[in-house]
Amino acid sequence: MAKQVEQNEAWNEKFEELLERVIFGGRWLLAPLYLGLMLSLIPLLYRFFHNFYELMLHMTDIDMHHITLSILELLDTVLLGNLIIIIIFAGYENFVSKIKVAEGAEDRPHWMGHVDYSGLKIKLIGSLVAISVIELLKDFMQEGPFDAKREGWRIGIHMTFVISGVLFALMDNMADRHKSER
Repeated sequence: MAKQVEQNEAWNEKFEELLERVIFGGRWLLAPLYLGLMLSLIPLLYRFFHNFYELMLHMTDIDMHHITLSILELLDTVLLGNLIIIIIFAGYENFVSKIKVAEGAEDRPHWMGHVDYSGLKIKLIGSLVAISVIELLKDFMQEGPFDAKREGWRIGIHMTFVISGVLFALMDNMADRHKSER
């Protein structure tokens, strides 16, 4: 009987180790998602250079107001690209594997490898607030009829992003203080 119990325990330990290896290896299922995000930069590149080309083509025909709107569109595209890169780097390093090829690189971003999930949330919400404010600015600069209901919703959504960012930062601050008190 004792031998049977011993065999069962050995089998349970082997099964548990196998299960844990499979679960740990499952993180690699995220890698294609990060690759897909990287490929999503291609339409952004196209959009940026298309808008830039249009701006350069018509820069002598348009007024400063329209130039400003075009530049805000370019900024919006760049911020979205930056957001994608932050999510790719931080997400991959936090959930899949360290990016070893970047360890000794001179141009490695200073935050790379130091942004945990909490920091990623803060960077994400900060980027969303920046994108949102640029969209609002573009709306307010548009000529033509002003749709107060639509703009009210957009301001409400923007404020939701801002309040969420502040609450995330406060929660992280409280969590950090709680950790340091231990």
